[in-house]
Amino acid sequence: MKFTLSWLRDHLETTASLDEILAALNRIGLEVESVSDRGAALVAFRTARILSAEPHPNADRLRVCLVDIGDEGAEPAQVVCGAPNARAGLSVIFAPPGAVIPSTGTPLKIGQIRGVESRGMLCSMRELGLGDEHDGIAELADNTTPGQSYANFAGLDDPVVEIAVTPNRGDALAIRGIARDLAAAGLGHLRPWLAETVEGRFASPVVWRNDFPEACPYVLGRTIRALRNGPSPSWLQERLRAIGLRPISALVDITNFFTFDLGRPLHVFDADRIAGGELLLCRGAGETFRGLDGRDYIADPEDCVIADAHGVQSFAGLMGGAATGASDATTSVFIECALFDPIRVALSGRRHGITSDARQRFERGIDPALPVAALEAATRMVLELCGGEASEVVASGAAPDWARIARLRFTQIAALGGLDVPPDEAVASLEALGFTVRTRTPDAALFDVPSWRNDIAVPALLEPAPDLAADRKLAADDVSAVEAECDLIEEVLRLRGLDQVPAVPLPVLSTVPLAALTPRQARAAAARRTLAARGMAECVGFSFIAREQAEWFGAIPDSLRLLNPIAADLDQLRPTPVASLAIAAKRNAARGVDCLALFEVGPGFTEDGQTLIAAGLRAGHTPRRPGHGFEPATLWDAKADALATLELLGVPMDALAVTNDAPRHYHPGRSGQVRQGPRTILACFGDLHPAVLRDLGLAMPTAGFELFLDTIADPKRRRRAAPSLAALQPLTRDFAFQVPADITAESVLRAARGAERNLITDVSLFDVYVGERVPAGQKSLAIEVVIQPGDHSLTDAEIEAVCARIVAAVSKATGATLRQ
Repeated sequence: MKFTLSWLRDHLETTASLDEILAALNRIGLEVESVSDRGAALVAFRTARILSAEPHPNADRLRVCLVDIGDEGAEPAQVVCGAPNARAGLSVIFAPPGAVIPSTGTPLKIGQIRGVESRGMLCSMRELGLGDEHDGIAELADNTTPGQSYANFAGLDDPVVEIAVTPNRGDALAIRGIARDLAAAGLGHLRPWLAETVEGRFASPVVWRNDFPEACPYVLGRTIRALRNGPSPSWLQERLRAIGLRPISALVDITNFFTFDLGRPLHVFDADRIAGGELLLCRGAGETFRGLDGRDYIADPEDCVIADAHGVQSFAGLMGGAATGASDATTSVFIECALFDPIRVALSGRRHGITSDARQRFERGIDPALPVAALEAATRMVLELCGGEASEVVASGAAPDWARIARLRFTQIAALGGLDVPPDEAVASLEALGFTVRTRTPDAALFDVPSWRNDIAVPALLEPAPDLAADRKLAADDVSAVEAECDLIEEVLRLRGLDQVPAVPLPVLSTVPLAALTPRQARAAAARRTLAARGMAECVGFSFIAREQAEWFGAIPDSLRLLNPIAADLDQLRPTPVASLAIAAKRNAARGVDCLALFEVGPGFTEDGQTLIAAGLRAGHTPRRPGHGFEPATLWDAKADALATLELLGVPMDALAVTNDAPRHYHPGRSGQVRQGPRTILACFGDLHPAVLRDLGLAMPTAGFELFLDTIADPKRRRRAAPSLAALQPLTRDFAFQVPADITAESVLRAARGAERNLITDVSLFDVYVGERVPAGQKSLAIEVVIQPGDHSLTDAEIEAVCARIVAAVSKATGATLRQ
C-alpha cells in the first residue's frame, strides 16, 4: 500500500515529521517497506526565466541565453542551449554547476560549447526523469517566480511511503484507515469526513437486477449525463503517479482515487454502451469477456459477472470490461458501488489470474457502511471535474447487518499480552480506533465494533460438521468470543507499541534438543551424501515431463495429467525421477558429454500417491584411471550404488535378496529388484531397456537404479553393545559350483551363508563362467567364503567339515555340483 505524505495529511491533522510517522507506523504494526522522495534528486534544480536568447556565434542551432536564476544582486547566468523553444521571457528549469542530471547521473560542470562558456543547463522533463518529453526544454507558467526550488514548486518534495498490509487489515488499504490508526497512536487528529448529498435530477435510465445475491448482497448505482471526460487535473494526476498508477482520464482517475483514499473500489460504465437499460448480477455461463487489460476471460458458474443485454460486461469485484469502459468520447456514465462476497472474489481472481487493486480490497473486506457515502462523494467529484447532472440512486438488495460486539476483560491484557495497561487507557485506545463502549464494569467492557473493522468478531465462515458432538459445537461457539477478545487485546497492545511487548522465550520441551529431522528426512539427506560421495552429481528437476516420455517409464493415468501445465511438453507427473535423469543425460550427450553420473532425490507418482525415490543414472563410460581404460557403465555399477546406499541407511544386508522382475523400463535380462522379504521392494536397478534408449535418442550404455526411501523401515532404537572383535585371523575358501542357467547367484550365496552361521561371516560372488568347459544349459558360479574362528583355531578336519556343509547346503538348495 503506497501513499504520499501530503495525501495522508488530508486525513490526519498532525505536526509530526516524516521520521516520527514512519516510526509510529512500524510501532503499531503497519510495517514500512520503503520510503522514496522524488524531490531528493532535484534539490539543486530551481525555477528561472530566460532574459535573452541570442544566436550562437559559432553554431546555427545553439542559442546563448542569459537566465535570471532568482539570486538577488547576482548577474544572470549564461547558458548555451540547443532547444528550439528557448526564447526570451520563457520560465524554465535551471540546473546550476554541480547538479547531477537524474536521467544520466552525470554531474554538471562549467564548460565551453563551441567557444562560448556555459554555466548551467536548461532542462527538459526527460532529463529530470519526470516524463518522456524531450522535444525542447520544459516550459513553466509565465508568472513563475525565478529562484524557487523546482521540487517544491512542482510538488515533488512529497515523500512516498509503502507499507505492508496483513490479510486481515482491509481498512489499512485506505489512506483514511492509516490516518485513523496514526491518530489513535497519538500523532494528531483524524480530520472529519462527510460526503455531501447530491440530489438526483432525473430517474436513472440504467437499473440493477440481482440474480446472485450470495455473491453481491447490496449494490448501488446512478447515472451522470451531459458530462465531458478528459484529462484529470494536475493534482489528481500527480497523486496517482506518485503511488505508481498511470492517469487515464478524469472518470477513471476518480475511481482510482477513491480506491486508495477510502479503500472503496468503484467502477464507471459508459451508460450509452449499456444495452437494454439494465445491469444484471448473475453467475457466469461460459461467456467470453474482454477485460480492461486487453485479455479475454471465460466466465464460469462460480464467477459473479455484471451483464447487459449483449452479454458479460464486467467481472464483479475484479475488473471492468473494455466494451463498456469510459473513453474520451464518453458523455454519460453509470457509477457502480457494490458489496461483493470476499471469498468469491478471491476464488474468481485466483482462477483467472487477475490481481487488481479492487480485488485486494474486496477479498479483505470492504466497509459495509460506506457505499452510500462513497457514491455521493464520487458523484460530487465527477460533477466538479466533468460537469453534468446526476440521476437518482438505484439499488438492489439491502445494506447488510454488520453490527458486531466484542468483550474485553481487562485482566486478560496482562495475562495474554504481557503488558499491564490500565483499564481507562485500554478503553481510550479502542475508542480512538472507532470502537464504542456499550457497557462497562470494573472488570470488563463490551464494545460495538466499527463497520470498517471486518477482522474483529466476524461470524464463522464454515458450518460445523453434521456429526460433530454437542460439546464440541458449544466449544466452537466459544472460540469466536475468545478470538474477538484477543483481537481487542492486540489493538490495545499495538497502540501502546508492539516494541513495548516483552519478549518471552518459548518453553523448553526437553533438556536434550529434539531431532531436527524426521527419519524420512534423515534418510533423504543420507542418500544424497552417499551418492555424492560416490562421484555422482545431484540434479533437481521438475516433477513433470512430457506425456509420451513418461510412458516409457511407467503408467500414465489421466489422473496424473496436468490440466494447466507450465509448458506443453511438461504435462504429466513423472512415474520416477529416472525419467528426468534420462532426459538430462540425453541433453548432456548432445553436447558431447560422454561420462555421466547423475542422481536425484525426489518424488515419483502413481495413482496410489506420491513416493520419495533416490534415483541415479550412469551413462557412457567411467573416467579413466591408471591401469584402467574406458569402461562402459553397466548394471553392476548401478547395483553397487544402490546397495552402498542401502547399507549406509542401516538396512540389514544379509536379509536382502535380488530378483529379476525389475520394471519394464529396464533390460529384462540385465536388471533386478532388491527385496527385503517376499513383499517389500527396497530398490531396483539395471541397464535401461534398449527400446527406451532408442526412443530417447541416447546412443550410449546407460544403467540406473531407484531406491524407494518410503519403504525403508525406521531404524530400531537399540542400545549399542561393545563390538565383538575376533582374536583369531579369518580364513577364506573358494568354491566353484556348476548350476543350471536359470539359477540365480543370490540363491547360491544365500545357501552358502546359511550353511554355518556361527563361523561364516561373508560370502561373495567373484566369477561367472559360461563356455565350452561347462555343459550347455549350465553355468559356473565361483564364490568366496570367509570363515572366522571364534574361541580356538580351527583344525584341518573342522575346516573340511565346514566346507562339506557348504557344498551340501548349496547342492540341496540349487541342485549344484562342485566343479573339480
